[in-house]
Amino acid sequence: MKIVVGVTGSIAAYKAVDLVNQCRKLGHEVRVVMTKHAADFVQPLTFEAIAHAPVVCDMFAEGVEALAHISLAKWADVCIVAPADANVIAKMAHGLADDFLTTFILAFDGPVLVAPAMNTVMYHQQVTQDNLARLKSYGYEIVSPASGQLACGDIGEGKLADLETLLFHLEKSVTAQTLAGFRLVVTAGPTVAPIDPVRFVTNHSSGKMGFSIAHEAALRGAEVTLVAGRVQRPTPVGVSRVDVATTAEMLAAIEALMPEADGLIMAAAPADYMPAEYHEEKIKKAGDELVLAFRKNPDILKTLKPILSDKIVVGFAAESHQLLENAERKLKEKNLDFIVANNIAGKDTAFRSDYNAATIIYKDGHQEVIPRQLKTELADKILDEIQHIRCQKEER
Repeated sequence: MKIVVGVTGSIAAYKAVDLVNQCRKLGHEVRVVMTKHAADFVQPLTFEAIAHAPVVCDMFAEGVEALAHISLAKWADVCIVAPADANVIAKMAHGLADDFLTTFILAFDGPVLVAPAMNTVMYHQQVTQDNLARLKSYGYEIVSPASGQLACGDIGEGKLADLETLLFHLEKSVTAQTLAGFRLVVTAGPTVAPIDPVRFVTNHSSGKMGFSIAHEAALRGAEVTLVAGRVQRPTPVGVSRVDVATTAEMLAAIEALMPEADGLIMAAAPADYMPAEYHEEKIKKAGDELVLAFRKNPDILKTLKPILSDKIVVGFAAESHQLLENAERKLKEKNLDFIVANNIAGKDTAFRSDYNAATIIYKDGHQEVIPRQLKTELADKILDEIQHIRCQKEER
């Protein structure tokens, strides 16, 4: 991706250094354009050292080629103004072009992201809000500021959005919105089966697969709700989250969400069994053995089968043996559109790994072997298939 980062006269200009640095680490090409006031906060040389490219501050400075704003506009895939101060927001909203940055933006016909950063009173002034609304109506994307303590000491909205949020919106701006309007529920991670106030039974699921799916689906424009089991992972940007502990809680959460949803991806690893008796007090250590009786938890997909009949439903089968046989049985019993079967006994493709290898089995019986790849790549494949099924349903 070829990114132009516009930096304006806000104290948050130093945060743009991290943005440029991270974009470079992700393999993107970056060019930085600064206003004269931005250069009062951060020296252009700082950005030049990180971006490995000249920084433009003055349209008519020595060394800046004629029509550089046009050539840069033809080069770029996306522009993000971060931080965007109130002055530049006002100029952009009214088509003013009195410096290199605003002139470049007028010449650029790709996606433009505007990330405001300013004092909270300045941000909430009606004129600023009107200017942001005007920009939004023109097709600019506004990356809303965060709340917190500002450089001036005030507390409120006005902080530049965090780095992860900026990177998400950058990537989304150049991602085809193939799942726009699609309401998707994704489950991730393990559930627990409590034994007593101290102990519980669970499994090794890390939630990485489900979180990857939720992230990639949000990038494609889906309205994603992530139902997460016992995992300590940050919520992907653009995703709503519901935390649960037990299998019964996960079942209840999905049941409440599905009437308004269009699809469900069951990537979680809910506990199949729970102790037959929960001990209200901690079980004291006594003797050499402790014997516990277990009973089955409800099967989530089987239980919800009647309300899932008109949805797109994807299951996972994590098996250590007879992988395809067990997966095919689950596919039929639970009436899934397709199932992702992966061998948890494999090296570096099991729980907690960043990689996965799988076989996708479809409702019509055909299979597709997916070689070892990053879970983010497998997530893309799964979402491609969902989009294909969605298109088929719409055609019918």
